[in-house]
Amino acid sequence: MKIVKRAAALSAVLAGSLMLQGCLVGAAVGAGAAVIGAGASVVGAGVDAVTTSDEETKAKREREQREWEREQRRCEQRQRQGRDC
Repeated sequence: MKIVKRAAALSAVLAGSLMLQGCLVGAAVGAGAAVIGAGASVVGAGVDAVTTSDEETKAKREREQREWEREQRRCEQRQRQGRDC
């Protein structure tokens, strides 16, 4: 009788430990997925910070064009005054 009780207790402990391992694995996978998800959003923000949109590229090109035209007008003024550009 003692052997049956010990065997039953041992099998209950083993079954419980197997179930807990599943829970722990599930928790670890869930935590890992959360970390990966957070990392992906950080990487996405980093990519956004490094890349430029078409609007930003167009605005930069227009700004450079205005600066070049301004410098050309200044150069023309200097030339009319007899100075070098």
